[in-house]
Amino acid sequence: MQRRHWMILAAAAATATTTTGVQAQVADLSDAINKAGRQRMLSQRMGKAWLALVHQPANANAQLVLDRSMALFDRQLVELKAYTPTSEIRDTYLKLEDVWSGYKTTLVGTAPNRSGARAVLDADAKVLALAHQGTVQYETALNRPAGKLVNVAGRQRMLSQRMAKFYFAAMLPVDGPVANAEIVKSRTEFLIAMDLLRNAPQATDRIRSELQVADGQWIFFDQALKNMQTPGANARALSDVFVTSENLLSVMDRVTGMYAAITT
Repeated sequence: MQRRHWMILAAAAATATTTTGVQAQVADLSDAINKAGRQRMLSQRMGKAWLALVHQPANANAQLVLDRSMALFDRQLVELKAYTPTSEIRDTYLKLEDVWSGYKTTLVGTAPNRSGARAVLDADAKVLALAHQGTVQYETALNRPAGKLVNVAGRQRMLSQRMAKFYFAAMLPVDGPVANAEIVKSRTEFLIAMDLLRNAPQATDRIRSELQVADGQWIFFDQALKNMQTPGANARALSDVFVTSENLLSVMDRVTGMYAAITT
């Protein structure tokens, strides 16, 4: 059990590092879609990490994920605000900057606790909505088939974190029925999108190989989520959801980058 515990911490810490290794500025519209979509993911990842700290206040890995996600969101927001080819996109990111300020205050204003969970869920929903709006606007500006694939692949990252976030919410419980319904909805959307990415004409052999890796990670993640139905779910179950969601995120981040590199 001790060996397994340390393996879990090492895997999650490695994932936390890989998902922050991004370019220092927006290179083009495909890269903008990728980074805008990553902001969607980060909105949910921060909520997941904060809720994990409610369950386990001394969880060093959750704190690391929260801190790095907040820093990455700040950095990418600056980059995206500097790359706004239309007035509509510029307006979206000015609004996002405002709601992000409120969300950040909610995340760091008090130590994670059950009574503050509702406010975190409300705040991350506002950030997610505007981050998604910006992603779609960049996709429209690119106006190429590959743009949709970058958007869809990037959204898979968000769904992995959204399902984990609602798992932690349901286990508190906070809005249990809503959280369960959101997990079911996100699971369905995730599987449909995997088929779309796998069967896309633009999918290279390398992309399909990574998607196979994602399929394997999905099995572990989905099983961890289903343990919510097991009476007496414990710290190990919570850790499994956290780690498997991070592992799935890591793979889908690579897939998104591969689609973003396609120029047709």
